[in-house]
Amino acid sequence: MNEEKRESFGSRLGFILVSAGCAIGIGNVWKFPYVAGQNGGGVFVLFYLLFLIIMGIPVMTMELAMGRRSGLTMVRGYEKLEKAGQKWHLHGWICLAGCYILMMYYTTVSGWMMDYFARFATGKFITRESVVDVSAAFDYLLADPIEMGLFTVLTVLIGFCVLSFGVKNGLEKANKFMMIGLLLLLGVLAINSLRLEGGMEGLKFFLYPNWERAMEVGLAKVISSAMNQAFFTLSIGMGSIEVFGSYMDREKRLIGEAITIATLDTLVAIMSGIIIFPACFAYGVEPAQGPSLIFATLPEIFINMPLGRFWGTLFFVLMTFASFSTVTAVFENIVISVVDILGIKRVTSIVVNCIFLLITSIPCVLGFNVIKDVTFIGGRNVLDFEDFLVSNLILPTGALIILLFCVTRFGWGFDNYLEEVNTGEGMKMPASLKHFYRIVLPILIVIIIINGLKA
Repeated sequence: MNEEKRESFGSRLGFILVSAGCAIGIGNVWKFPYVAGQNGGGVFVLFYLLFLIIMGIPVMTMELAMGRRSGLTMVRGYEKLEKAGQKWHLHGWICLAGCYILMMYYTTVSGWMMDYFARFATGKFITRESVVDVSAAFDYLLADPIEMGLFTVLTVLIGFCVLSFGVKNGLEKANKFMMIGLLLLLGVLAINSLRLEGGMEGLKFFLYPNWERAMEVGLAKVISSAMNQAFFTLSIGMGSIEVFGSYMDREKRLIGEAITIATLDTLVAIMSGIIIFPACFAYGVEPAQGPSLIFATLPEIFINMPLGRFWGTLFFVLMTFASFSTVTAVFENIVISVVDILGIKRVTSIVVNCIFLLITSIPCVLGFNVIKDVTFIGGRNVLDFEDFLVSNLILPTGALIILLFCVTRFGWGFDNYLEEVNTGEGMKMPASLKHFYRIVLPILIVIIIINGLKA
């Protein structure tokens, strides 16, 4: 059995930034703005903030509480906290499987960000001298398994290389650099967008609550979309946050830590909208275009903007940091879970998992070209099917299981959960929330699961 001493973070700031980095991903910078655009802007943002407070933050405290109390990852953590003879730990295996499936396609998407950063940095998108068909450029990337595969491989290798330096010197230092860089880049790009002619109209569209426009979309649809986005934005439900709870000390109460992480996550989402909406309005572009917004619409805007190569490069550095912070955080969950389960050395887990994910990432890359005719439920390609499994099934059902484990007498129990959450200094969670957690919160999560299955 492995006798290596389990590492911890070097500082509270490190814990906050790594945990926020796990939650902050492409969904904040890409999905939040276009979903807000599709659902009426400011009204959607208001409901998003409401559901973040009443759903996202509570479930995040549960993952953190399980991790901190057990000092272990999901499978072994469940085993330590559950009562004799119970089988809650079986969910831990599903969580680990979810992390693997997530990384089988997320590494490809992260590779796209790195690829576009390289394209802008090297001047492949040139403005004044020649016309570039940006939409075609992304289509060509998807059709090229070599180029796409190269950047996917780079993402996997760099991610595990970071972890090889350990939690403090690898994961924590890298994520501190990326998160601070991400926040600075957000500020610079937001200021540039607001300075564009017509940019303030985009800001108004994004943040001003227009109830008439929300009614046109359908208030029920706006509320449902806000609920889904608030829930998924924090990456809760499959142990990605729980693992960082296992590295925590007991100096701070968990509600305050969860609020800090959620605030950083929301700040990135809001700032991303402040970058994207003013730029879209300044150049007469529809801000509700969906996935094409990042790889077709925004590069086209940057190309026609003064100093467009510079701004485009900065934006895709931002996207690379946002995606790579998630990659390294989930890699860490996978690596330390295997260490906990098998009792092997950390370096062995890193090598084995690196090789495994290099191989299992290939189908997603090939799903856009060589095996593009292979489809799954609903005509989904490899990436869309893997994303459906994680986003629509594993995350929401996982959150429901974690919730029931923490607040019912059939699991760890509300009193034990509350004691762990309120250990330390800071904001205290009131015991009066017990019935809300036991009755209302499960219903809200079931609604999300139903919506996901209908998608």
